[in-house]
Amino acid sequence: METAQIAVAGLGTMGLGIAQVFAAAGFPVAATDAHAPARDSAPARMAAALDARVAAGKLSPEARDATLARLRIVAVPEDLAGSTLAIEAIVEDMAAKRALFARIEPGLAADAVLATNTSSLPLAGVAEGLARPGRLIALHFFNPAPAMKLVELAGHAGSDPSALALGRALAEAAGKTVIACPDRPGFIVNRCARPFYGEALALLEEGRTAAAVDAAMVAAGYRLGPFSLIDLVGADVNLAATEGLSAAMGGHPRYHVFAALRAQVASGALGRKAGRGFVFPAAPGPAPEDAPGDAPGDAAAIVRRIEAALINEAGWLLAEGGVTAEGIDTAMRLGLNFPHGPFEALARHGAPAIRSTLAELEARAPAHLAGRYRPAPVLARD
Repeated sequence: METAQIAVAGLGTMGLGIAQVFAAAGFPVAATDAHAPARDSAPARMAAALDARVAAGKLSPEARDATLARLRIVAVPEDLAGSTLAIEAIVEDMAAKRALFARIEPGLAADAVLATNTSSLPLAGVAEGLARPGRLIALHFFNPAPAMKLVELAGHAGSDPSALALGRALAEAAGKTVIACPDRPGFIVNRCARPFYGEALALLEEGRTAAAVDAAMVAAGYRLGPFSLIDLVGADVNLAATEGLSAAMGGHPRYHVFAALRAQVASGALGRKAGRGFVFPAAPGPAPEDAPGDAPGDAAAIVRRIEAALINEAGWLLAEGGVTAEGIDTAMRLGLNFPHGPFEALARHGAPAIRSTLAELEARAPAHLAGRYRPAPVLARD
């Protein structure tokens, strides 16, 4: 393990963060990017990130220097030869990923692993054309990679078990918590997170304010409300992810793309990067008061609705196989900083209460959302 060589292709924020993760863990890292400015600026950008940790007292100057010394920038993918694990973190485009791996693979040993950072493209498609397609897996890191503990691990039907084991071992050696998941659109986090945003957008279209929804969720223990989280990542990024998952899942109403999100992107109010968003630059105020009888729209009803949808989506993913309830809970806590996972929430609420909430939502759902709240099989058990 200590002799493993790591390669990273793609030196944007995600790729450089992945390179930093492994370099900080003691691995020699070779990295490249198709764009010369990204290659040329990579050492300085990593140094700036590490300097911030030194200034905060979280890293010693000696550890910073050692991490930087382990990073080697190379000109072309062919120069990544000899790597034990080669990770791509480039644009979400099937043809581009295939072309990149076709250039990297010939320089790797037969037992080396190719890993894609995708969570939206089918892995068998990415592996197509490789001489050793069984050596391709997914290692999906979360942004910012140095700070986020979660890595989702997936293989396609032809992935070698030894490739999955090596990918897991190297990611764990770099300090990550690795959760196995099926090769399904969105893996765990990006798929199970859709209701967090979707139900919030439905509430917005029904007349609730973004600030009230966020305040209710923050009061319930969530670090960020759904609209603040959209503002953080960018409404355009959220829209692209939602559209991609909707298409991959056949347009099922659980992945409906709400008009409010499209309108937000069209307005240019994309969130922090644009200086304004659903709630940014304001902070959510106090949660709306609970009305007697839990009238629709009060804080308790907002939280119950969003958590019911989160639980149901997790239940449908669980029913498809390849993942555990514990794995889903861990992934959602670590990947989104949720206070608890959906199955932990299910244990707290109880299946009858969740079924009741879903039935109420289904009964008043508009035609285009019919079937959105159909309960997952796990909810049939009390």
